[in-house]
Amino acid sequence: MNTSTINTLYGNVAQELLINAGKIKLFVCDIDGVFSDGRIYLGNNGEELKAFHTKDGFGIKALIASGVEVAVITGRRSNIVSQRMQALNVKHIIQGEENKLPALKTLAKQLELNIEEIAYIGDDVPDLACIEYVGLGVAVKDAHPAVVKCADYITFTRGGFGAVREVCDLIMQCQNNLANASGVSV
Repeated sequence: MNTSTINTLYGNVAQELLINAGKIKLFVCDIDGVFSDGRIYLGNNGEELKAFHTKDGFGIKALIASGVEVAVITGRRSNIVSQRMQALNVKHIIQGEENKLPALKTLAKQLELNIEEIAYIGDDVPDLACIEYVGLGVAVKDAHPAVVKCADYITFTRGGFGAVREVCDLIMQCQNNLANASGVSV
């Protein structure tokens, strides 16, 4: 088994993982704990607030521009998520799916992708089946220990603080598109 590592922007990564990242055509993300820090702010009038990082927004837009599809699958429903993902040009927004794997399989079939061509990033137990199913399963740095144990890659960055951008950069680096990343932070 080849255990050599290659330096990325974020740290050393096993060469085999980089080969797998180079095959990715679809990057699927959970929301709470991945795009956000996992906290949900509730106001006195029932309004819900989440914080999203502009680094993640830039990474998603750059990844899409490089030719990789992006999707989100989340167990909750939120207008905030719809608005944010639409602003990032994410075409596949799947909400209210507590059992995420069937939704992921349906999306893969619609896009005619093999599991080796899919990356999934999550942070908690509801993400385990998807992380174990795909070609590149990712856990954010502060994910639940069971998720960290099963992931192919653990980000150097916490969820809600640029972990999504880190994976976007990793995929683009492996596909020789990182130098072409451009645009504005959103």
